[in-house]
Amino acid sequence: MQKTVLIVEDDDEIGRLLMLLILQETPYQPCLVHSAKEAVWIVQEVKPVLFLFDYYLPSMTGLQLYDQLHSQQEFAAVPTIIISANLPVKELEKRHIVGLAKPFDLDKLLDAIERVVA
Repeated sequence: MQKTVLIVEDDDEIGRLLMLLILQETPYQPCLVHSAKEAVWIVQEVKPVLFLFDYYLPSMTGLQLYDQLHSQQEFAAVPTIIISANLPVKELEKRHIVGLAKPFDLDKLLDAIERVVA
């Protein structure tokens, strides 16, 4: 069974970059959606091993999405990486979420993925 990374990114260019990077450089299958609403709907179907969220999303933040998904027992242990130009560092630390500042180094992202999923 393919292990999936659920990417929630509303910027098409960044979303495509993340998809390609994960597809080409990791053993995981990327699944890209553009909103938190789509993520909540598709998460049941894809059963991701990692959440990769943009912080600023339409209708809610990546942290709000994290809290909503992690409140479900099935997804409570799924590790999360949040990317943003303005990371809410204290909130990320409270929740043990890895944060990467945009623009991010691709190698740092790959290292973070390997570290949190391993």
